[in-house]
Amino acid sequence: MSLGPGRLLGVDPGTRRIGIAMSDELGMIATPVEVIQRRSLERDLERIRTIARERGADRVIVGWPISLDGHAGPAAVLAEKFAAQISESLECPVELWDERLSTVEARQYQSRRDRRRGAPIDAHAAAVMLQHYLDAHR
Repeated sequence: MSLGPGRLLGVDPGTRRIGIAMSDELGMIATPVEVIQRRSLERDLERIRTIARERGADRVIVGWPISLDGHAGPAAVLAEKFAAQISESLECPVELWDERLSTVEARQYQSRRDRRRGAPIDAHAAAVMLQHYLDAHR
């Protein structure tokens, strides 16, 4: 399956923060956008809707943290539920994508300065997950 033109929004949901990334219009490169501090479902979904609208997202890819052995544990079930809530909230397709080890990989790209400051890694993890999706669909 090849991606058509349009921008993809990557969402990496966590219990305290939600990482957001965006692809370019050609579907080649994913870039970190922001970290949403979890407040309430309504506020979190409203911020995601705003970002999707402002940046012209045509599709949303939600990180799906399945375990290394491939089964869906509690975090994966929560991601599935959140993806369904995003789907109800937006007027574009929403897909789940395996995000195993994306945070570990994102830490490799985070600068020393960001690590020292304790900057949240979530947007970088969303970009890694979205980049894997883009690469797999090229």
